[in-house]
Amino acid sequence: MSLPEAAKYVVIGAGIHGLSTALHLAQALKASGRGSGKDIVILDKTAIAAGASGIACGVVRNNYFQPAMRELMAHSVDVWESDPQAYSYHPVGYMQISPECMHADVGSIYEQQKAIGYESVFVEGAEDSAKYMRGLFDDWQAQGITSVLHEKRGGYANNKASMYGLAGKAKAEGVRVFEGAEVLDFEFGSNSGAVTAVNTSEGRIGCEMVVVGVGPWVNKIWNMLELPKAIDVKQNGKLHTDVPMWKFWCLEEGTLGVDPTMHRTNDGSFPPVLHVDTDVPLYSEGDGRLITDKIWGIYYKPDFSFGGVQGGASPYRVEQDPDQVSVDPYGPESPEFVVGEDFIDMWCSALAHCQKRFEGKMPLYRREENSGGLGCFTPDNFPVFDVFRENVYVIADSNHGYKMIGVGKLVAQELMGEKSTLLQPFRFARFAKGELHPTSHSPFPWS
Repeated sequence: MSLPEAAKYVVIGAGIHGLSTALHLAQALKASGRGSGKDIVILDKTAIAAGASGIACGVVRNNYFQPAMRELMAHSVDVWESDPQAYSYHPVGYMQISPECMHADVGSIYEQQKAIGYESVFVEGAEDSAKYMRGLFDDWQAQGITSVLHEKRGGYANNKASMYGLAGKAKAEGVRVFEGAEVLDFEFGSNSGAVTAVNTSEGRIGCEMVVVGVGPWVNKIWNMLELPKAIDVKQNGKLHTDVPMWKFWCLEEGTLGVDPTMHRTNDGSFPPVLHVDTDVPLYSEGDGRLITDKIWGIYYKPDFSFGGVQGGASPYRVEQDPDQVSVDPYGPESPEFVVGEDFIDMWCSALAHCQKRFEGKMPLYRREENSGGLGCFTPDNFPVFDVFRENVYVIADSNHGYKMIGVGKLVAQELMGEKSTLLQPFRFARFAKGELHPTSHSPFPWS
């Protein structure tokens, strides 16, 4: 296909947000009699699922200390559950296993999950927590655990397969996807700040509305839109000026090359996704040295698409000017942001700390198949969903993206003129107003 001269809606990015928005917008246009998927064009500089969505661990959870995030994720889980086959979704559940310093936070999460009807089980106390975990895994041996939150919904999805499922649904509605069409710049109106056209490597396309869903490339598109590099942020009543709008964190993930079926529960079932945080010192399985005596965390699951037990650990912040960070080549192909021996030692040792079955398995780690990549975060580490320059809807997920399949449905509703109460807490204006999302004691910046 050649790029059309114009389209009513131009969506940038063929990952989770671009595809989900296009699909649900096409359905809404058709249902209302106001158009169809033929009014929507998706542009991607590479291909469907070629970015962060295509290498995502795929975890779907509602383990958030922030009420707004929790309600938004409950909505997204509904969307995952609406067609698990098409979205390659595995509803095995999710567990947050925590030390005492996180006990109150996780208890609050449980109470608020209960308030919105999101099914979960909360276990408190070291003895009861250990008993609950050994009821699932007879080789459970993690130390320093005083609470377990077991979400009965959630689980994980296979990254690329779910994106192809979304793309197939969108294309069936008439949406056109143009791969290899890189956005070079925008044209703006003479009497307004609105975008009138998008210039790409494959030509120019006029537009009435632009949707930006590019994940870690948001800083680049943000600069093209001439939006502010630094903003004012009010926190705890104090105004901070010239705060960088964007920062990068590097997520480290990998795969232990074992038969995925070796990680099952006592009754032979596939387990929930396990997320373990603890402040017990972690020692190397390799040479016995102290890896850390600070709070640390990992997550893991058996996954046939990765061919083993796959997961990750706490990310590290990239201490560079965001404009100087090389996002491309992305993920495992990056020569700069790569998973190193420190991560391998830490993650494999942490697996062994949690379950005896992983002891001595570090040599099976697949060094040639590292995963993870850069995430682009906002000042408070939570998403921005808002309209800029009059007609540009920016979906800036702050690395919460893949699990948030339902955001596209809500954005589509807003594009149709229906404001979303679930998206309201994520407007850009919250920074200047001081309406930031609360932070937890988790070692992960997104929890």
